[in-house]
Amino acid sequence: MAASILIADDDAVARRLVENMVQKCGYETVVVDSGDAAITALTAPDAAAIDAVILDLVMPGLDGMGVLAKIREAGLSVPVIVQTAHGGIDNVISAMRAGAADFVVKPVGVERLQVSLRNALNASALKGELQRIRHSREGRLTFSDIITRSEAMAGVMRAAQKAANSAIPVLIEGESGVGKELFARAIHGSGERKAKPFVAVNCGAIPDNLVESILFGHEKGAFTGATERHMGKFVEAHGGTLFLDEVSELPLTAQVKLLRALQEGAVEAVGGRKPVKVDVRIVSATNRRLLERVKQGHFREDLFYRLHVLPLTIPSLRARREDIPHLLRHFLARFAAEENRQITGISGEAMAHLAQLDWPGNIRQLENAVYRAVVMSEGDQLGLGDFPLLASQPYPLTEIPTAPLMLEPAATPSMVSGNEIPIVPLPAAGTLAMLTPTGDVRALEDMENEIIRFAISHYRGQMSEVARRLKIGRSTLYRKLDEAGVPGHGGKSGEETH
Repeated sequence: MAASILIADDDAVARRLVENMVQKCGYETVVVDSGDAAITALTAPDAAAIDAVILDLVMPGLDGMGVLAKIREAGLSVPVIVQTAHGGIDNVISAMRAGAADFVVKPVGVERLQVSLRNALNASALKGELQRIRHSREGRLTFSDIITRSEAMAGVMRAAQKAANSAIPVLIEGESGVGKELFARAIHGSGERKAKPFVAVNCGAIPDNLVESILFGHEKGAFTGATERHMGKFVEAHGGTLFLDEVSELPLTAQVKLLRALQEGAVEAVGGRKPVKVDVRIVSATNRRLLERVKQGHFREDLFYRLHVLPLTIPSLRARREDIPHLLRHFLARFAAEENRQITGISGEAMAHLAQLDWPGNIRQLENAVYRAVVMSEGDQLGLGDFPLLASQPYPLTEIPTAPLMLEPAATPSMVSGNEIPIVPLPAAGTLAMLTPTGDVRALEDMENEIIRFAISHYRGQMSEVARRLKIGRSTLYRKLDEAGVPGHGGKSGEETH
């Protein structure tokens, strides 16, 4: 999914011109004709996410300056590019002081608008990453810090937000690298305990003989090496949240004591003489199916039901590919700043490849791939050669058997504005052959496959957009690709539903 740009202008002709230019730059558009409508599009509870705003300063009713004021009052961090037919320095200064990220003078050219949008989105991504890091360190991470636009994540986000307002135990399941600890921190940072400690424990990294000591504490002299008293993670998290990562790896002996602590709200240190009352909210996580561990006898059933009160399953990255462009933009902005590199984008070909990989390591793997690319790149944009993992996975479009007189695909743009998969301008007109070289009518399936191939090429692998333009569901699109024998397209029949 490309970045979404809100265009607010009361002039219908100017509105349409800007909309066309924004779409040619590779972005999706939301168009309104007044300042009040712009504020509604930004603040309504069911409003779509907006990445940037192109705002006309002179409008009847609520004008551009009024919109900027309301955006500031609402605490929104969306970047705003103002446009005006009057390029007076006073208008520019007033708009920039009111929070605008940039300004353009009507009529703006597509190149100027493209640069302005790219810079605004990159700056916004970097600001968001810095804020996310700061919130994480301060224990103030919330769900607004989670980067997602995927429908597959919407239900998980809603359930997690509801859970944040109570003390209900939450079990987060998902593959390694999907962001389970990020969700745990967002649950803590969005609830009443956010001012209290968030204590994370990786249960899989603790030696079996030290699990009880680390979780529940120990008294001085309780065992060899216990030279001083240790309070334990439960006591450290008193009043706040205890996050038990990889809880499925706890040894059975520690599971018994954990169950007792959860039942009684008290812990007894190793070598201690009396239990200590604790008030903690438990959030646990595992990259395994915990119920299977129960069936195999590796995890206590009674403890399972204590932890499995509200289960949340975070989808893998391959099940929410529309998040990949947004994650890439944020990672690129952060690593380019950290490494002091002037890298402004990712090539369209590389982006199309990256959006179709399966990413078995999920978000962590994607993040590390961008980190390596930024460090090793020698240019001002990232291309195919900067991602070695793409070398052994050729672009699927080149592997599709070509039909007679195939429509000429659009050329890949040299730079992707804002690091998104572009919706490129329409290519030169082509023809769809109806007849075979022998004069027979071509099979309907062949022509359908050719149209799908052309659409994938034209929209640079942006499968959600391809499905929308062809007016079919994404699951249907992936099924047709499977039937056509297209390798490596990244979809599996039934994996996504529309």
